Amino acid sequence: MDRPLCLIIGAGEGLGCSLAKKFSLMGFALGLVSRSESGSRAALKVSRDVAGEKNAEYFKADASDPPSIESACLEAEERFGNPGVLLYNVSGYYARKSPLELDYSELELNYREEVLGALAAAKAIIPGMILRQAGTVIYSSATAAFRGSSTNPLYSLGKFGLRSLSQSLAKAYSKKGVHVAHVRLDCVLDTPSIKKSYPDFDREKMSSTDDVAETYWWIHQQPRTAWSNEIELRPFTEEWTF
Repeated sequence: MDRPLCLIIGAGEGLGCSLAKKFSLMGFALGLVSRSESGSRAALKVSRDVAGEKNAEYFKADASDPPSIESACLEAEERFGNPGVLLYNVSGYYARKSPLELDYSELELNYREEVLGALAAAKAIIPGMILRQAGTVIYSSATAAFRGSSTNPLYSLGKFGLRSLSQSLAKAYSKKGVHVAHVRLDCVLDTPSIKKSYPDFDREKMSSTDDVAETYWWIHQQPRTAWSNEIELRPFTEEWTF
């Protein structure tokens, strides 16, 4: 294929769609991975509109099932060639409750989606990047990766694990040409589902997914002598404690 491959795992209608549009515009073929093709419909359409019908494809996988993630990544590689970019844009199982109210099963599910799925994608893709001495891996995360919570520890536990994985991969493979970054989204994203659920939410207090996608592209463009592993993004209106 003439276009290099960008793999997006968690290619939904919000940030996943904006990432698909941005990387398509910048010359990439898109491998879009999610649980259902309907979930990736918007991202698939925008990718094909920009890059052409043959330069974007959907691959079915579930982040809670690591072998399915590995298989989808390898299928995309067979279809389009070696990935230059891997974007892991999965949000794990969410449940608002106190720590002692957590069920073992929901914690296991969250960990599988946030960490095991992310590791599966890395195991499928990073070895090829090492051989080529080039590649970018970006994990979508949250401020929850930095602090525990009395009301939502489940989300925090998963994001802590994702951050640790990102740092470990960066420490192990950056010298071999692989740029790994962990992006903390300290914001509410301006997505269709948020607009539907919270129609009166102040748009100035949200982050545009298109603007966030611009930063992901900037991360990919960073020169090797000035790579970031930790980046936080928030709108100018956000009140934050760090």
